[in-house]
Amino acid sequence: MPIGPYELPPLSSLISFEAAARHVSFKQAATELNVTPAAISHQVKALEVELNCALFHRHHRGVELTESGAYLLVALQRGFEGISEALKQLRSQYDRSGVTIRSSTAVSSLWLTPRLAQFWKSYGHISVTQVVTDLGYDTQKCDISIRYGDASRERGTSQVLFRDRIMALASPQFVQQHKIDQLQDLSKVPLIHLDAPGTDWTGWQEWAAGLGYSGSLKSGHRVNNYTIALQAAQDDMGAVLGWEGLTAGLITSGKLTKLLPQTLSAPLDFYVVLHNTSSDRAALVFNWLVEDSISRSNFNEC
Repeated sequence: MPIGPYELPPLSSLISFEAAARHVSFKQAATELNVTPAAISHQVKALEVELNCALFHRHHRGVELTESGAYLLVALQRGFEGISEALKQLRSQYDRSGVTIRSSTAVSSLWLTPRLAQFWKSYGHISVTQVVTDLGYDTQKCDISIRYGDASRERGTSQVLFRDRIMALASPQFVQQHKIDQLQDLSKVPLIHLDAPGTDWTGWQEWAAGLGYSGSLKSGHRVNNYTIALQAAQDDMGAVLGWEGLTAGLITSGKLTKLLPQTLSAPLDFYVVLHNTSSDRAALVFNWLVEDSISRSNFNEC
């Protein structure tokens, strides 16, 4: 029966022929496709019958493509290349359907996650994956990153989320046990120090000096993760420096409280960077985070 304008031979026959033609061997094609040489021969013969032309010259030592066979091989390889490219684009499109945000443990747990809960109420169809790490930034594995640093040094699309203030915090029980009325009183109490090289987080000495105190301070407890530092403070282990934008929830809930009224403007900003500018969904998430931060800032100023 002749092939109609929209009819094609079975795909199995075309695949078998393409492998046999590429290897110029039924045996090697059979090995590649994990079938028997007889099965390859059967598929090719069925295709020749359907096309009503010989695709191979068969010799006792092997096979050789006919002119028709060579023509079909080129057409099939072009077709398979087109299919492969289409599948690649579809997979890439699927990968871009989600948005990956990279941030530190503290930013993720204290700032980002609560906001994503609000984001999904309006954009539940957008999948957002958080990559949480305190070991630098690998922009090749994320669409968006949230950083603490100098936003003016970013060359790509970025926006400051909030300019923070730093204050001394402790648990309510710690506050009751230690009388802290002025900066120099901090020299008498245990302090929780954050040792996190490369993060540019302000330390106790810098904070106190910025407020006019240059005396001695206790070493106290030392950790390399800000979330752990905050937890240690909640467990009455000492006072901790609190970035207002990150610790507002802990203060509101009463888990931590201010030791002193003085606060110091943070020398750096929390800002968001859009790395994948080709993704509409990443741009949507980026813009939403910026707008949400602005709206909350305006609300707090009222």
